Amino acid sequence: MRVFVTGATGFVGTAIVEELLNAGHQVLGLARSEASAQKLADAGADVHRGDLEDLDSLHSGAEKADGVIHAGFIHDFTRFPEVCRVDKAAIETIGNVLAGSDRPFIVTSGTALVSPGQPATEDIIPAFNPAWPRVSEQTADTVAALGVRAASVRLSPSVHGYGDKHGFIPILVNIAREKGVSGYIGEGLNRWNAVHRLDAALLFRLALENAAPAARYHAAAEEAVTVKSIAEAIGKQLNLPVISIAPEAAAAHFGWFAQMAAIDCPASSQWTQVHLNWRPSHASLLEDIEKGVYIK
Repeated sequence: MRVFVTGATGFVGTAIVEELLNAGHQVLGLARSEASAQKLADAGADVHRGDLEDLDSLHSGAEKADGVIHAGFIHDFTRFPEVCRVDKAAIETIGNVLAGSDRPFIVTSGTALVSPGQPATEDIIPAFNPAWPRVSEQTADTVAALGVRAASVRLSPSVHGYGDKHGFIPILVNIAREKGVSGYIGEGLNRWNAVHRLDAALLFRLALENAAPAARYHAAAEEAVTVKSIAEAIGKQLNLPVISIAPEAAAAHFGWFAQMAAIDCPASSQWTQVHLNWRPSHASLLEDIEKGVYIK
């Protein structure tokens, strides 16, 4: 299959490209710079120049493909509503090209806000939250109604592994270094789900090859890792004290990241594992922290 991949040179996208190529697929990767183009060429992928705001480039890339994985997103939270609109337009543009073809189209979403406080499952469809205006899944559902096998892969809040420079764990490591302590909020028993980037890449491939229209697949290898255990592992690696931060002091300690440091978002992938025969096999989140992946 010839697969058009957006976000092809990102942390997860790079692993997706490698997974697809190793499985015998051809990859056409979106590249917005010479460095990205060279990275794709070196990996053995074909290069398609453009970016997520260049709808003509997305249109022509999708026209050349047997299937699409949309792993790209502009991670600029200073203009979050705007980049969410960019994401929606990108999905709609690709979907219109694929309409009526039954070609697979895998869109990226997340598990964190599906059902905070209780284990998220693939059948839960959260209501629209104006405070979080990303509508990737809803737009994929609209595309599926056009005769496209459009489905969503929900990534864990922590996609971990070598090369992770901008995810949640690097943020916590940087805060710990700045503050001189590795902190968690209250008792620290709130839970994150987690997945290794290589296991996530495998799931994207399996979803591409076997997607059901409007399905949700959970890239959650670990259902529940307490934030306290994460803080303890970081503290051990940095040789820093591990302390509880009172909820009323969380904003001062964690800054803009306080909301995510406090969220309780366990998630199950049982349905996904059964329906796609997905078997995560790589290191756990705590194993990656403890073996020094994040501490240089």
